[in-house]
Amino acid sequence: MTFDLVRGWKLAAATLIAATTALSPLSLRALPTASADPCPDVEVVFARGTSEPAGIGRVGQALTDALSSQLGGRSVGTYGVAYPATYDFLEAADGANDATAHITAMSQQCPGTRIVLGGYSQGAAVVDMLAGVPPLGNRVGDIGSAPPLPAGASGNVAAVAVFGNPSTKFGNPVSGTGAFAGKAIDLCSDGDPICSGGRNPFAHTHYESSAYIDQAASFVAARV
Repeated sequence: MTFDLVRGWKLAAATLIAATTALSPLSLRALPTASADPCPDVEVVFARGTSEPAGIGRVGQALTDALSSQLGGRSVGTYGVAYPATYDFLEAADGANDATAHITAMSQQCPGTRIVLGGYSQGAAVVDMLAGVPPLGNRVGDIGSAPPLPAGASGNVAAVAVFGNPSTKFGNPVSGTGAFAGKAIDLCSDGDPICSGGRNPFAHTHYESSAYIDQAASFVAARV
């Protein structure tokens, strides 16, 4: 791998995720990494956005809250995908590997638990990797990517929800591409430069307070 290629990858990634620095105050509050119930009825496995504290992040928490209100008495647990979420986009592969390990373990230990996989911004790129979709299209190939989720584990993933997904900008939404096509919803705010050709960086920073949360929760609730 040449120095210029790595530098090009990092510059492309920095351009795509730079808007995530404008975080709301909610992002400063750390959230629990996993639920206390080892086998909840539903578990939200969520990869947070760039520079958010460890946990499921503000978008993941909003999705979990909205989903819980739609599932009645069913228990809903959470798992925050463990990865740096820094501006070194190459490290996003760590998140895909961690999510694979967790979902594989859950499929063995809690086969009845319905897994909801989600991600925001760089976290959505983690989900892209699990779906076998290049997060940045063919611009940089497979550099920094991780293997897709094995078929044996992906069967426990009942629904997928991503927000501000980089691969959507390159015509590869997980809703229609890769292993999760048909059971995924890929949401992009109007003008969001990370997931579309828009030029409004602020459109990327308020998914947790947008109508997309309820839209995603309804989509997921119908599938779990």
